[in-house]
Amino acid sequence: MSFVVEIQPEVLPKTDNSVGIDLGIKTFATFSDGTKVDAPKPLKKRINKLRKLSKSLSHKTKGSKRYEKARVRVAKFHGKLKDTRTDFLHKLSTEIIRENQTIILEDLNVSGMVKNRKLSRAISDLGWRQFRTFLEGKAEKYGRDFRVISRWEPTSQVCSNCGFKGGKLNLQVREWECLNCGAKHDRDENAAINILVAGGQSETKNGRGGKRKTTAYGSSSQ
Repeated sequence: MSFVVEIQPEVLPKTDNSVGIDLGIKTFATFSDGTKVDAPKPLKKRINKLRKLSKSLSHKTKGSKRYEKARVRVAKFHGKLKDTRTDFLHKLSTEIIRENQTIILEDLNVSGMVKNRKLSRAISDLGWRQFRTFLEGKAEKYGRDFRVISRWEPTSQVCSNCGFKGGKLNLQVREWECLNCGAKHDRDENAAINILVAGGQSETKNGRGGKRKTTAYGSSSQ
């Protein structure tokens, strides 16, 4: 059954808070204020159980009653994984929308990234795309400004303190020091700050980013 209902947009009280969000695999989200949020990663925690259920299904004769029971067990397992992930994404996106007037994300090439065999399972388990969809929809519903910056912005390579571009970093490098000003950075937090700046919100230590050229697109409700 499906229902179509008409709702009245609920505009939340305006706030001066803005946030840039860097999404990652080890840490689901790092905010520009330094806050980090870990994801539940439901599949990673239960991968052994999924393997057992899948193995049991493969040993059954297709079309038999035992096969159908095993198939239903696998389907229910995937359903629980989806519910756990969706619940986490809903709660986090709602909290972000309520606390911030402007929310800025980086445009990630998720479809391209999942083609990497080493990362595909982890990325699918996180639900980045669904998270972005939730933020965008709730921003429109509650009168918030949601923006997405270009995926080509060097957010991990630029010092958020002075703007110096230090070059591409290996994924294993989680902390680094700017060769120009000596500022020490947490990789993800630095990227989140640069996302905030690239989205038009100049809130770095020295106000850098006010004249920076970039393209930010998204949705907002007035």
